[in-house]
Amino acid sequence: MEGDAIRVTVDRLGHKGDGIAPGPVFVPMCLPGEVVEGVVVGDQLSAPRILTPSPDRVRAPCAQYRRCGGCVIQHASDRFVADWKTGIVRAAMEARGLPAPIRRLQTSPPSTRRRATLSGLRTKPGPLVGFHSRASDTVVAIPDCRVLDPAILAALPAFEALTALGASRKGQVRLKVLASDAGIDVAVEEAKPIDPALWSELLAVAEAYDLARVTWNGEVLAERRPPAIRIGPATVVPPPGAFLQATADGEAALRDSVVEAVGDARRIADLFAGLGTFALPLAARAEVHAVEGDGTMLSALDRGWRHAPGLHRVTTETRDLFRRPLEPAELARFDAAVLDPPRAGAEAQVRRLAADGPPRLAMVSCNPVTFARDAQILANDGYALEWIDVIDQFRWSAHVELAAAFARPVRSPKRT
Repeated sequence: MEGDAIRVTVDRLGHKGDGIAPGPVFVPMCLPGEVVEGVVVGDQLSAPRILTPSPDRVRAPCAQYRRCGGCVIQHASDRFVADWKTGIVRAAMEARGLPAPIRRLQTSPPSTRRRATLSGLRTKPGPLVGFHSRASDTVVAIPDCRVLDPAILAALPAFEALTALGASRKGQVRLKVLASDAGIDVAVEEAKPIDPALWSELLAVAEAYDLARVTWNGEVLAERRPPAIRIGPATVVPPPGAFLQATADGEAALRDSVVEAVGDARRIADLFAGLGTFALPLAARAEVHAVEGDGTMLSALDRGWRHAPGLHRVTTETRDLFRRPLEPAELARFDAAVLDPPRAGAEAQVRRLAADGPPRLAMVSCNPVTFARDAQILANDGYALEWIDVIDQFRWSAHVELAAAFARPVRSPKRT
């Protein structure tokens, strides 16, 4: 009964990392098998007191853990987290009646997250920059975050200075930050409109804190050095705020899986190609056609390819693959395809591939549920799922990524 203290035993973890007890009652920061006591508010046990801890419970390494919403499961052992994340993938596949041939899990080390979206606001004591608290607009400072690259933490004073100039009294700014090879790249969004006085102050901040690039509400304000990153054999300068794999370790793990999955293919379609995470490394051994809806990212990819010696030809095509997927006739010239769609998956494109796609497919996904849906479409039309690699770039979060290999026999040409 709501308002009364109750004692429950946690059965399992939900997909967001909360413990779930019979009812269901959601129990934050608790693990299966733990006996806890607290007051039920709605469907959540408020301020649970752990009576019987799990043997997998550990001391969270971050001092801000209980307040910050950046991580949800620092209280669990690495072994438990690994089993939980592979279990998320396995459950998604089982829900579709599919096998889950998981062969390995690779987890990025602490303090390697090279990109993040931070929130900044002005307070009476001064500017505050950090992550939101769990299910709240409250911003929590993160001076000793155990996830972010040390270069990002070292730049927190710069982000605070930008927040002091750009945030209104009641609003928050968003800071998309990247620790590039040339220094910190920061794109500030939802900030005050620029004017000459503010422009001068922002340039002074960029100079004082040695920022590589500062973008303000979508406009590049200062680029003291191109914020380049290395992708395989090429150097790429991403557009401000562009998507990039969260850690270099995670990117390398995904890249190695994709390269293995496509095998010795000589002509490859890279669909949802982004900045060339896979297209550029694959170009060391094959011709690649990179297709992406964001033309600015494709331009960055193309410049990186043109300045990298020894690569095979990479062609690019700006195209919305949700509305205009490549058709079977267009896919016919490729020996393999790579798909790395956003969380919604790639159902429209997958249906074309299932109809008459190349013999080998590599699929990367940040959502096991939509991956399982797309894998079922492929399986229904002759593709065999050979293996799945689980990649944990977002350590201590509920986020799971994977790379998988599909294959089917080469089909005989149709007679006319």
